[in-house]
Amino acid sequence: MQNITIGRRSAVREWLPLLALTFSTFIFNTSEFIPIGLLSDIAADFAITESRAGLMITIYAWVVALTSLPLMLLVSGVESKRLMCGIVTLFAVSHIISALSTGYWMLMASRIGVACAHAIFWSIVTPLAVKIAPEGRKAAALSMIVAGSSIAMIVGLPMGRAIGIATGWRNTFLIIGLISFAVLLFLNFVLPRTESEKAFSFKQLPELLRIPALPPLYLVTVLLVTAHFTAYSYIEPFMAQTAGLKEGTITLLLTLFGIMGLVGSVIFSRYYERHRILLMRLAVIGVCAGLFLLRPAAWSVQSVIALLALWGLSYTFFGMVFQSEVIRNVPKGTSVAMSIYSGIFNVGIGGGALIGGMVCSGISVGAVGYIGGIISIAACLACMLYLQPRLKK
Repeated sequence: MQNITIGRRSAVREWLPLLALTFSTFIFNTSEFIPIGLLSDIAADFAITESRAGLMITIYAWVVALTSLPLMLLVSGVESKRLMCGIVTLFAVSHIISALSTGYWMLMASRIGVACAHAIFWSIVTPLAVKIAPEGRKAAALSMIVAGSSIAMIVGLPMGRAIGIATGWRNTFLIIGLISFAVLLFLNFVLPRTESEKAFSFKQLPELLRIPALPPLYLVTVLLVTAHFTAYSYIEPFMAQTAGLKEGTITLLLTLFGIMGLVGSVIFSRYYERHRILLMRLAVIGVCAGLFLLRPAAWSVQSVIALLALWGLSYTFFGMVFQSEVIRNVPKGTSVAMSIYSGIFNVGIGGGALIGGMVCSGISVGAVGYIGGIISIAACLACMLYLQPRLKK
């Protein structure tokens, strides 16, 4: 009996580091999109337009895109625990500065600090989770990281918005900063030290990019993320104007999208190792189908629910499968490869939002799914013809 108890305690201790990384993912993902729900309050506080306040979101995405690789090259030789604790410290301090900002540009500077922490965090969190996972549980470790992101969409973003409405936007940033310090303490206690990767330099990049699967992984990623965010960036006005749904219904439907992330992470953890290629195909084809069906599904709430379930599940598979394939195909220099992936991902976010905005102003918000779908066809073709033959078996 005593041996069973000791064994259970040992098993719990094995998962504590991954739990700490999951909490970190939750707080980072919550912070990334929090300004979207607080723009009106921020604009009113600093007496600026909402469009000018919205520059924070655009600049944030481009800072992540442009700094992911150079920052990761700069810190590539730093031990993982030390690096993770350092970037969470930067993240927490930047949020405290956000809460204390006396002007718009001080707030912008603090968000750039958060973006730099974000750039490194998403470059290392997935490889680190896989590295410290219990034997044979790598897929489960990755699913926990995605679960943290999904819970942020379901709970973190609405909660942050509610705090902002009730007590002011500054308190939202302050609470995120304080929670981040608590997560930092948790990480410091439970995260094991790992063997540092050898420092990586710009001179080694050509060698990295000669790995057969890596360029097509990046190509399909930027195409599919661009396609997704062409429509998803404007999903709220689409549902209101094209589908004619009420604000409360829209909130519930967007929560469903996050819930499908949790469902997808469970399915992935069980079936990825045996059905890698199938899940990859389901991901890209599912996102493509979801985009093309967005406008036809707008005729009823029931069809929108079915559409978002398909789209949300497929997009979750995409994120998990493609990150896993980067790790599988790049055994050395994984964090640098992931930093490029993170940068490309954010290029897709920014590019998709830009294209979606042009569609809304030039055609109509009802067309964002079709334009995103056309881009996703290119992603499907690149995946089937260019990527899959080059994947490591």
